[in-house]
Amino acid sequence: MGTVVLSVDAELGWGYHDLTAPPTDRVEAGRKSWLTLLELLDTYRVPATWAVVGPLFLSECDRAHAMHPIGDTWFASERDEWADRPDLRFAPSLIRAITVAEADHEIGCHTFSHVDFGADSTTTPIAREELVASLEAAESSPLPAAMSSVVFPHNSVGHRDVLAEWGFTSYRGVGPNGQPPATSALRTIGRATIATPPLVQPYIDEFGLVNVPASMHLYGLSGSAGRVCERLWGDPTVAAACRGIDAATVGDGVFHLWLRPNDLLSDHDIERLRTVLAYIARRRELSGLNVRTMREVAKRVRSEPVSSLQT
Repeated sequence: MGTVVLSVDAELGWGYHDLTAPPTDRVEAGRKSWLTLLELLDTYRVPATWAVVGPLFLSECDRAHAMHPIGDTWFASERDEWADRPDLRFAPSLIRAITVAEADHEIGCHTFSHVDFGADSTTTPIAREELVASLEAAESSPLPAAMSSVVFPHNSVGHRDVLAEWGFTSYRGVGPNGQPPATSALRTIGRATIATPPLVQPYIDEFGLVNVPASMHLYGLSGSAGRVCERLWGDPTVAAACRGIDAATVGDGVFHLWLRPNDLLSDHDIERLRTVLAYIARRRELSGLNVRTMREVAKRVRSEPVSSLQT
């Protein structure tokens, strides 16, 4: 019997603060969609790993971040266009909503300010400050979170040695085996309508961290390719997700779905999520399918024989 894992990139405005033209619909949808996602997860008793950017634990900051080695330009939006938008920068009430939810969620780390850890410009001091600042923000919260899992911004893996240095135990890796994103509409449609999303095999890497690779972005098929698919076959993403869930009921791997609250822009988006969560709940009831957080998966992997180590 396999396992389903759901991880959430919880960003609000921080996922877009470095863009010259942030997508207004996604930015503005963040808070409402966060609560909608929590409500749906509660309805179907599905726990998730919520990877939260650091400032969301706070209620205010000096907007200077003078100790951060990345430089003050990176935080320009806090001082300029979003200076009077604390709703895009802080969210202690939303984090509290995670902690009091019916489902037993995990709060993880999405770095402090959504820095790309895989970029050449991201030095070790920058990566270290992103993690340390996140830990400090979480610890200073009225509802402190002991974070152990990391989701890298843009799924760009890097500086894993720094994760290990600061006590993190797992991360969401690229999978399977570094599968590249689809490079054409035809390949995208093929993956969504024909292929079964992969089950992944979490493993302990050379830094002692448990890599829990992603299987599928629940909102990865969009734009013209998505509209073509839906006209011909209904929602192919739901069908693909259900194939992955079915595979987890008979296989030994992990089907790792991920999404952002900002993905829930319409009733159609919400219905997609509702259908997938209902299917997970039904398969769990009928077959005993495991539904776990990244932290729980990492704990199980660490309890296995040392022979499971991969590099």
